[in-house]
Amino acid sequence: MDTRAHESDPGLRTDWTEEEVRQLFELPFNDLLFRAHATHRRYFDPNEVQVSTLCSIKTGACPEDCAYCPQSIRYDTGLENEDLLAIDDVLRQARRAKENGATRFCMGAAYRSPKPRQLEVIKDMVRGVRALGMETCATLGMLTADQARQLRDAGLDYYNHNLDTSEQFYSEIITTRTYRDRLDTLRHVREAGLKVCCGGIIGMGESDLDRIQLLHTLATLPAHPESVPVNQLVQVPGTPLHGLASVDALDLVRTIAVARILMPRSHVRLSAGRNEMSDETQALAFFAGANSIFYGDRLLTTDNPEQDHDVRLFERLGISPEPPRQGPEDASAAEPGATAHAGT
Repeated sequence: MDTRAHESDPGLRTDWTEEEVRQLFELPFNDLLFRAHATHRRYFDPNEVQVSTLCSIKTGACPEDCAYCPQSIRYDTGLENEDLLAIDDVLRQARRAKENGATRFCMGAAYRSPKPRQLEVIKDMVRGVRALGMETCATLGMLTADQARQLRDAGLDYYNHNLDTSEQFYSEIITTRTYRDRLDTLRHVREAGLKVCCGGIIGMGESDLDRIQLLHTLATLPAHPESVPVNQLVQVPGTPLHGLASVDALDLVRTIAVARILMPRSHVRLSAGRNEMSDETQALAFFAGANSIFYGDRLLTTDNPEQDHDVRLFERLGISPEPPRQGPEDASAAEPGATAHAGT
């Protein structure tokens, strides 16, 4: 493989080729895990996991047609549409999340793109959560460059905007916005100085090549996302993807391991779908390099493992929640053996 590296860190590269990513995917499972875990230990404390909580601040009635999403107005999923939450309600949830050990509070709204009056309210939410001493994250759909700057000025730390899948498979899942639309939003977010949370979903009927191409796209962005969520499809009755075959647990772990090797300083989040994962699958995912989760009983509109279950799992594995990080994440990764941090 090409060994050309980032000049300040021989392990950090944005020049991966698709063939190199394919070679990683095809490694024997134990060899892949060995390499991924060694990479993970170089940059992070392997026994710490960053904990976030996700709050749906505006639920349902989304005009997009994402085939996996119960919030699309195009599908009958029985979801009750809700208006944008009041600021006090959001801050109440943020306080509870902090009391339960979360260090980052993520606010998700079912928008194609926020309107000016909506953005003004959300900016106040960001300011309020930031005042609680928590990291802030938002996922609001597409952003213009000016909207990204406004959120930055309000104190937003992270913006989540997933690519979901490969560019070639994308039109099978979404037709109401293009892959370029998503890449443009990521560019606006990065140029505004916000940290990027960007990943994808497996189990939507994509091929191994689609997973390879998705990770190749993420790993060859001008800068790696600080957080890379790896979501397992949560099948919701009424959505077009309901009824697909379940994801093989080892395929999930393989995807996480390759993500860890390609983007060694990024937090790799074991995200949606954990409710269907065994403790053993999650333990293997943590070993492969996952070091972030969403904590709480709900992920926007779908179930998540109960907090007490996560606490017991962490205790069994000797894992502790990662403390809040100080300074820019992309400039302060841990040294080998040191304590060092996730985003949907």
